[in-house]
This record gives sequence, C-alpha cells and structure tokens, in this order.
Amino acid sequence: MEGIYLIIVMVITGGAIAFIGDKLGTKIGKKRLSIFGLRPRHTSMIITVLTGALITGLSIGSMAIISENVRTALFGMEELNAAMAETQKSLGAVVKELMDTQEEFKQAETDLAKSKEEVTALKSEQEELKAESDRLKEGNERLESENSNLTAQNENLSTSNTELSAQNENLSSTNAALESDNKKLGEFNITLTADNEKLAKDNAELEEHAKNLREGLIAMREGDIIFKAGEVFASGVIAGNRPAAEIESDIDALADKATQTIMEKYEGNFDGSILIYEPELQDTIEKISSSQQDMILRISAAGNLVRGEPIRTSLSLYPNNHVYNKDELIFAENYQVDDADDAEYILRMFLSEVNRAAVAKGILTDPITHAVGVMEGSQLYELLDEISNVLGSIRLVAYSRDETNAIGPLRLNIELSSK
Repeated sequence: MEGIYLIIVMVITGGAIAFIGDKLGTKIGKKRLSIFGLRPRHTSMIITVLTGALITGLSIGSMAIISENVRTALFGMEELNAAMAETQKSLGAVVKELMDTQEEFKQAETDLAKSKEEVTALKSEQEELKAESDRLKEGNERLESENSNLTAQNENLSTSNTELSAQNENLSSTNAALESDNKKLGEFNITLTADNEKLAKDNAELEEHAKNLREGLIAMREGDIIFKAGEVFASGVIAGNRPAAEIESDIDALADKATQTIMEKYEGNFDGSILIYEPELQDTIEKISSSQQDMILRISAAGNLVRGEPIRTSLSLYPNNHVYNKDELIFAENYQVDDADDAEYILRMFLSEVNRAAVAKGILTDPITHAVGVMEGSQLYELLDEISNVLGSIRLVAYSRDETNAIGPLRLNIELSSK
C-alpha cells in the first residue's frame, strides 16, 4: 500500500507544480517579463526548466519524507548491500552446518547399523565363549588331576636333582681342566695368528711376482701364438668315487695324451712338459673322488701360448651325464627352398639350430669352434644335393646316431622330406 501512496503523492505533487509552472510561464510570457536581462522567450524557457527541476526535487523529497524505504534506497544503499552480503555469508555458513549435520546424521545411522551388527556378533561370540568356558572348566578339572600326578613326579625329580648336583660337582672339576686346556689353545692360536700374518705377507709377494709374470707374458704374446686360450689339449672320462691315487694316475695318463697333442702341433720339436697348477690338480682329484658319477676332465690352454714358452694348462670338470639315446630326435624344422643356391644356407642354418639344441640339453662344445655335432662328409654332400633338387617346402629332422653322453661327440643322422 505504501507504494500506491507514493505514486499518488508523486502524481499530485508533479501535477500541481506543473500547473503552477505553466500558469507562471504563461503569465511571464504575456507580460514579456525578463530576468537577468534575458529575452522574454529565454526567460520563459528558464522558468520551464526550473519548474521541471522543482517537480523532480519536490517529488523525491516528498517520497523521502513519506517512505523510510525511499530514504534507505537514496541514502543507505551501501549499508543495505553490506548487510545483505553479511546475511548471505551467514546463510552460507548455516547451510554448510546443516549439510555437515546431515552427513553426521548419516554417519551416525551407519555407525548405529554397524553397532547393531557388532552386538549380534558379540552375542554369538558370548555364546561361543560360554561353550569354551565349559570346555575349559572340564579341562581345568583334568589339569588338577594331572597336577597331582606332576607333584608326585616332582618329588621324584627332586631326588634326581640331588644326584645331578653331585654329578655337577664332578663336571665343574672337569670344566676347570678344560679351561686350562683352553688357555693353552689360546696361546697356540696367537702363534698361528703370527704364522698367518707371515703367510699373508708371502702371498702378497707371490701376487706381485705373478703380476710381473703376467706383464712379461703380455709382451711375449705379441709373437707367434700357437695355442689359443681355452683350446683343449685332451679330454676324457674319469670314474668317480675312487681312491685319490687311482684318480691321479688317470689324470697323469690324460696329461700324457695332452703332451702328445702338443708334440704333434710342434711337429715333434717339443721336449718339455705341460704345467698343471698343483692346488687346482688337488682340488680336481678331491672333486672326482667325492663324486658318485663319472666326470669329464678337460686339459686346456690357460691362455694364449706363444711358441717356445712353457705350456700352462687349466683343468675343467663336467658331469658325464647321459644326454641322447640312439635315434633320439634332436631338432626338426621346416624350410622354403626357392632356388638351388639356397641349399647351403639352409643346411648351415639348420646345423646351427641343431648345435644350439644339443648344447642346451647338455652336450659339451668345443671352446674354440663351439661345435658339438659330427657328420660324415659324404652324407653332408648328399644332403646338399637333395636340398638343391627339391624346390618348395621341405622338412629337415636330426637324430642322434648313437648313445651319447655329455663328452660327445654327437654323431648325426639327418633326414629330408618334402611337403
């Protein structure tokens, strides 16, 4: 209603001032009055403008006098906006608290449901505990009965303890004697420590000597290398689980065989002997002697050997396991022959795969050539001819010709079939 009153007052006030202004302007126009020395027409215009301004001022003033809301809108808008912003901020805090309260209420409901489940579980556990208590009660009665028996046994043990005390006195005397012996052993240990320090010093001197030897050998190896590092001079199978003397005799025979191989390389101009590192020899004898199976022993070059220098060797041991039966499949693969010239490449690739398969199963390779298979030359050429005469898809299959152990050699039979 206050708004309607304001509109009515503004209409009445504006109309009255307009009427008065019109009459005043008409009157001034008829009398051709002049203010400030202006022409009557200009004076009439100024009166009209002042009348309009007066209408606006009186309208606003009337509304401000009549309505507190208008006064607030005109003079307190900034305070009103600040109050509204504060109210909105307070409202946001209240809304957040309300949401937090709702979350807490939901959490409380969840906790209540969980508590109910826990109460149900506790009731079940209580029943189980009651049953367990009954069982424990029965067990306690049995324990009381057993306790009586243990009491009787304890009395017997007390008697035994008295006897043990007497034995303990005897052991104390023995312990005193052992302490005396231990003191003597400590003095002996001091002597051994001194000897060990001397051995360590001697070992350092030997290492320095070995270093000098290696440096000298490096210089020598720039000459004519007659044997490559790892080249096998001789290999053989030595039966295990035998006396050390018998094994050493077999190793000596194998060393003689290695010497014969070296003489053939030197074309008979070798009058020396091979050098086997003594600790390595004794370790090898011990391993073969304690082995429950036959062992493969290889005597090979310990490094690149120049003509004229001592023949230093190293020993390698391998179990002589059974690897292939006679006619056992080793490897098979399909190939595509597009041209007769492909035969040699295909056969070489197939033999490489056969070699890899045999090594993976346990056949020992030659350290220099890394080959394990042995194939007759005639069979090799026949196979090349067969592959050359067959165009298209073929299948190559390799079999073991004989029973073969790890020492080898692996003798091959290769079959070809077209598809």
